[in-house]
Amino acid sequence: MKYRTNKRTNDKISEIGMGTAYIGEAEHSEAVKTVRYAYEHGINYFDLAAGDGRAFDIFGEAISDVRDQVMYQIHFGADYSKGTYGWTLNLDTIKRSVDRQLHDLKTDYIDYGFIHCQDESSDWEKYQNNGVLDYLLGMKEQGVVKHIGASSHTPSVIQEIIDTDLIDMLMFSVNSAYDYNHGDYAYGGVDERADVYKRCEKLGIGISVMKPFSGGQLLSAKTSPFGKALTQYQCIKYALDKPGVLTVLPGAQSVEEIKHLLKFYELSEEELDYSIIGSFAPPEANGKCVYCNHCKPCPVGLDIGMINKFYDLAKIGDDMAREHYHALDTKAGDCIRCGHCNSRCMFGVDQMSRMQEIKEYFGE
Repeated sequence: MKYRTNKRTNDKISEIGMGTAYIGEAEHSEAVKTVRYAYEHGINYFDLAAGDGRAFDIFGEAISDVRDQVMYQIHFGADYSKGTYGWTLNLDTIKRSVDRQLHDLKTDYIDYGFIHCQDESSDWEKYQNNGVLDYLLGMKEQGVVKHIGASSHTPSVIQEIIDTDLIDMLMFSVNSAYDYNHGDYAYGGVDERADVYKRCEKLGIGISVMKPFSGGQLLSAKTSPFGKALTQYQCIKYALDKPGVLTVLPGAQSVEEIKHLLKFYELSEEELDYSIIGSFAPPEANGKCVYCNHCKPCPVGLDIGMINKFYDLAKIGDDMAREHYHALDTKAGDCIRCGHCNSRCMFGVDQMSRMQEIKEYFGE
């Protein structure tokens, strides 16, 4: 397992976390074994917007003895009063739901308390005005909630929430289908979604990724909006390459599914290469580097994807990205204009010209 650090909280978070949309559908003992196995193999970050309220008992039994070694996202707006997941903005319902989750999880604190599922500006306005946000912030003042997060599918609403400077973590749907305007939750254009990634990176707000497989649609040529299948591993790599992303949260119902996910770290660069998405990228994405590094190997050793990422971030005022660029052993100015990268790029990026542009921007 590899870990990434949330710059605002200093938490070291596993790149592969675990979602809980389906864990409640598994037989209880198998579900407990699954969660325990995930923990024992390095997964330390769990999203608890569960599909079924039984998930909390499962986690309470599986890992309450190592509570201080794992992190939970708990959502202030998820309602389990009817057993399965529901969404609510009712303050009293939210209070009862949170109390129940803490009890069943056998814990007295929440690592990341989430402003839950704000997909409309009207939802966010109501959340701020009906006492729910005050309740969440009050729990933080009491020390029950350590950090504040927010979940949303909508870039414009995310930007509104970020403007408040309240959140340290964002849960966002990150996959190539949504980024390229395909799917039920494909809110926002290509640039709007990219701006969320870059702003989170600049501000140190970590992104935890929901729906990395677009609800499974990307995993089958029959259901993929592009008519081509990606593997789970390609989808995970795609998400982890986005600025700001700390962890990807696929669901699992069995030990075997966790084992399958963790094979991600055994695969070659070729097996993780997702550049095939360039063949179905929309016109507005053409010519924009997605940091996939399909252009490797560079004969002089340039990490072209990373150079592009640091440049894009520096242009929006990320001073840390500027420092990281200058610390690179090989920089854009070392480009010998051989054309290898241009010939391999699936997104139509003129990387030779791009390297000259980046050299002039950074001065080396």
